[in-house]
Amino acid sequence: MTTELPTAPTGLTPVRVLTVAGSDSGGGAGMQADLRTFATLGVHGCVAVTAVTVQNSLGVQGFQEIEPQIVAGQITSVVTDIGIGAAKTGMLASSAIIEAVVDACGGLDIGGDGAIPLVADPVCASMHGDPLLATGALDALRTVLFPIATVVTPNLDEVRLITGIDVVDDASQRDAARALHGLGARWALVKGGHLRSSAQSPDLLFDGAQFHEFTHSRIDTPHDHGAGDTLSAAMASALAHGFSMPDAVAFGKRWVTRGLEAAYPLGAGHGPVNPLWKVG
Repeated sequence: MTTELPTAPTGLTPVRVLTVAGSDSGGGAGMQADLRTFATLGVHGCVAVTAVTVQNSLGVQGFQEIEPQIVAGQITSVVTDIGIGAAKTGMLASSAIIEAVVDACGGLDIGGDGAIPLVADPVCASMHGDPLLATGALDALRTVLFPIATVVTPNLDEVRLITGIDVVDDASQRDAARALHGLGARWALVKGGHLRSSAQSPDLLFDGAQFHEFTHSRIDTPHDHGAGDTLSAAMASALAHGFSMPDAVAFGKRWVTRGLEAAYPLGAGHGPVNPLWKVG
C-alpha cells in the first residue's frame, strides 16, 4: 500500500494545508511535526501558531499562549490569500483560542458543512503528561470545536478526559467512538496506539452508522513523540487531495507506522516519529 501522494510539477502550486497548532521547541511534535509531514508529502504547509512551548525530549517546562485574535488573524490571512485544501488543529491551549479558531473557520468554509475538511486533534497533554490545555477548556473542545470537526482524532488518554471512557478492549473502544461522534463531529477516530496491552495498534473510525477498523502490528520503539500530530497531518494532506475519510485514515496509518519504524533517539528522553525516511 502506498505512502505517496500526488505532487505538483516543479513550478506549479502544490496542495496547501493549514495547521493551527503550538510550536515545539524540540522539533518533534506540534506544528514542526506537521510541517515535516507536509513537506515530505509534497504539500505546502501554512501555520497559525497558537502557543510557544518550552519543550525538549524530557517534557514541557512551560508555554505562552498567543492572543486569540492573532491566532484567528493568521487563519484568515492565509485562507483568504493562499487558499487551502484542508485544515487541522493541534494544541489550542485555552477556551478563548478555541472559540476564536471556530469563529474564524465558520467564516471561511472550514469544517461543519463547509467545503474545507477540518481534522481536530484534541491535544490535551504532552506524552509525558504535561498539561497543554487550560483548566476548563475541555468543555470548549466538546461543545465548540467538535461540532464543526470533520473528524476528531484523540488518543486514549484524551478519550478518557473528553468522554470519561477508559478504553481497554474492542467494546470500550466502540463505546468511546459512539460518545465522541455524539459530540457532533462527522467522523470519530479512536486511536489505539496507547492500548499497550495489545500486540496490535488498533484504530477505529466511526461515522454514526458504520465502523472501520485499521490495525498494524505494534512498533516496538520508545521514540514516538509527535505520533498523533504526524497521523493527523498525513490525514489532512490526503483529505486535501480528495481522499475519502476511510482512505485518508488508512493512508495516515501507513504513514505514521513507517515513521515509527524509522524513529530515532533525540536528547535524553523520547525521540520523534521520523518522516525524514522519505527523503533518505
